[in-house]
Amino acid sequence: MDFQFNQEQQQFADALRRWVDKDYPFETRKQIVHSATGTSDLAWATLAELGMTALPLPAGAGGFDGTAVDMLLVMQELGRGLVVEPYLATVLGARFLSLAGGHDAMLEQVASGSLKLACALGERQSRHDMHAIATTAKASGDGFVLDGEKTVVIHGAQAGALIVSARSSGGQSDTDGISLFLVPADAPGVSVRDYRTIDGQRAATVTLVQVVLGHEALIGQTGQGWPVLDAAVDYGAALLCAEAVGAMDAIFAATLEYLKTRQQFGAPIGKFQALQHRMADMFIHLEQARSMAMLAAAKADSDDAVERRRSVSAAKARVGLAATFVGQQAVQLHGGMGVTDELPAAHHFKRLSMIALTLGDVEHHIERFIAQPGFLPTETA
Repeated sequence: MDFQFNQEQQQFADALRRWVDKDYPFETRKQIVHSATGTSDLAWATLAELGMTALPLPAGAGGFDGTAVDMLLVMQELGRGLVVEPYLATVLGARFLSLAGGHDAMLEQVASGSLKLACALGERQSRHDMHAIATTAKASGDGFVLDGEKTVVIHGAQAGALIVSARSSGGQSDTDGISLFLVPADAPGVSVRDYRTIDGQRAATVTLVQVVLGHEALIGQTGQGWPVLDAAVDYGAALLCAEAVGAMDAIFAATLEYLKTRQQFGAPIGKFQALQHRMADMFIHLEQARSMAMLAAAKADSDDAVERRRSVSAAKARVGLAATFVGQQAVQLHGGMGVTDELPAAHHFKRLSMIALTLGDVEHHIERFIAQPGFLPTETA
């Protein structure tokens, strides 16, 4: 497998890094985080102008047919720059529409940057099991009526439309009977409670009360949404792995620089062998996470669902472990400064902590990996 990035991919990443360095520095980000919306219209417009919103979308919808490997470089730069714009939420929402097909008009709005999306998937009882759905979708006339509550909807209040999973038949934890819907954020019966998360991002609780939708709001086929939901969430998990690698790159570099400049007993503390060993351990975790993030990106577009699940879950588990280790070590090596809001390292650590919990934590993905066919040896007579 070739892990070399081509010139076009590298140019995309370089353009994004230059923008972050020039127009999205740490102090600017802090102002955006503490603004009323928690995002910047100017930053979003720039991302669209750079082609980032069009990159992962199909050419037929105004996109560039970018693969998950193309997106790996983009997400690394967003992670390195601690960008809080609703990019991942929108890209993940667009993934649902792309996989289901038939939504080119909506995807064209996403590609142009005129529409932001959010994915309302999780519920109070579901934790990381996306098929544990209590929200109902009852057939009514030519459409459906939705009722339920979705929790921790990343950038739910900043979106113009929501991807909502609901149960049209079957038991609460069945994979059969799940339907997916594209719900306008301003539809009657939709209420959104916005709040800021510990990493500076935004999330929301979305309540649906007798939300009436036409049949055109259905994504895919009625009751057959699980394959799309499963594949899209894996895609999102792969992107999170890439973002985590970018954040770990930044926090590792900041820690190394701090050890070179912080003086104690008349010498930089980086000269102390014990601290050098800890930096070496951080580097090992980082590079292993990088390799697994590359594997997840390479397999996220695979038509083989078992291969995709195995690769993504293995990567999400390994990256989650690395994120915890690298983040904790960086904070400790910075001393008391490591947890202050004035230091970017503290914010990288918070973001890494949230990434490790989003779309499945380490334990969830280890269990999922083990559950895939071929993990246990076949019994013989």
